[in-house]
Amino acid sequence: MSEHTSTNADSALSEMNIPNPYSLPLNEINVAQPSIFQQDAQWDYFKRLREEDPVHYCADSGFGPYWSVTKYQDIVKVDTDFHTYSSAQGITIGGLGGVPTQQPEDGAGEKKQQWDGFGMFIAMDPPKHDLQRATVASAVAPPNLALLEGTIRERAATILDSLPRGEAFNWVDLVSIELTTQMLATLFDFPFEDRRKLTRWSDIATTPPGVGIVESGEQKRAELIECLQYFTQLWNARASAPPKSDLISMLAHGKDTKDMGPFEFLGNLLLLIVGGNDTTRNSISGGVLFLNQNPKEYDKLRGNLDLIPNMVSEIIRYQTPLAHMRRTALVDTELGGKKIKAGDKLVMWYVSGNRDSDVIPNADAFLIDRARARHHLSFGFGIHRCMGNRLAEMQLRILWEEISKRFSKVEVVAEPKRTYSTFVKGYTELMVKVHEL
Repeated sequence: MSEHTSTNADSALSEMNIPNPYSLPLNEINVAQPSIFQQDAQWDYFKRLREEDPVHYCADSGFGPYWSVTKYQDIVKVDTDFHTYSSAQGITIGGLGGVPTQQPEDGAGEKKQQWDGFGMFIAMDPPKHDLQRATVASAVAPPNLALLEGTIRERAATILDSLPRGEAFNWVDLVSIELTTQMLATLFDFPFEDRRKLTRWSDIATTPPGVGIVESGEQKRAELIECLQYFTQLWNARASAPPKSDLISMLAHGKDTKDMGPFEFLGNLLLLIVGGNDTTRNSISGGVLFLNQNPKEYDKLRGNLDLIPNMVSEIIRYQTPLAHMRRTALVDTELGGKKIKAGDKLVMWYVSGNRDSDVIPNADAFLIDRARARHHLSFGFGIHRCMGNRLAEMQLRILWEEISKRFSKVEVVAEPKRTYSTFVKGYTELMVKVHEL
């Protein structure tokens, strides 16, 4: 009998109203349920699928039928073969927030289109993908990252110095969100006093209505239209001014992006906001949690701060801030011995591939001195590999360098509250106390 069918595991899952995956017929397993991720109960589901059915067909889910791709090498195969597996029909299993819906027509009579995809370049195939990505990629190229390092360090220091002492506070809000939102405002040259709007729009885009962010699809649409209107004003101002190095100016002046329609512009904005906000902020929170869960690793860190860059990669692997990406088969094909039909949805579960011990030794362990720590799936592979991966790593590295100058420990004092999403794997609350050196 598997250790994962233990009485304790059954009891814990029962309290959360989530069935033990080993108690279900294999064909009834549907891991695309936000409640599973919110309760951090996905691990045994993916372990069973990797062991028994690595390319698994779910015939009935809230998002329709789909294939789960759960092994590292199969995920890489799908992610790098855009000729067979397309992004153009959407990159998530059910829209960024899990509830695809329709746009109203705009004033120019643009046709209605699905929220899922929005025309963002990550939801495109070559050649259009390559042209639009290239327009903004220089913002996070190594020379520009070097120019940002001092700004990130100064802001991290200011944030950490302002934290409450001797009392519990929400690390997600005061540190993770604040640092990443300040950085995102800089990349957009966005009005700094309004920077929390970026956090709000990111949360709205990636969370279904009715779970604490917005109450209805109508409210979700209205607030995203507000996002579009706000950025359209910035676009118009940048388009009429000489080109600058911020992302909006790059899009407004880029020959392959300057003629985008409004919802394609919104799509690319949301891509850049979510990519620059959710991923880094949730790894910042996850790192604190993992070090508390693994005190020997915290001891290693305190004993050797040179481990910080390697630890950052391990945090990003262990957190896997975006749980999945989706592709659609363009032709009949075969994967893992299964017949995939043209039009089938395939969900690449990065969160599962990052725990595949056939590729990553002892993958369930959090080890800050892990060999080849950057050998993970969290940034994807191929043409859609995360454009801002080096910026994310740099923010985490600098933050931990600054934390280590000030605090002997960031102590987690309560169970974290996690996001209700099958896409963004993150936290809404992580209560901590800081202990000064």
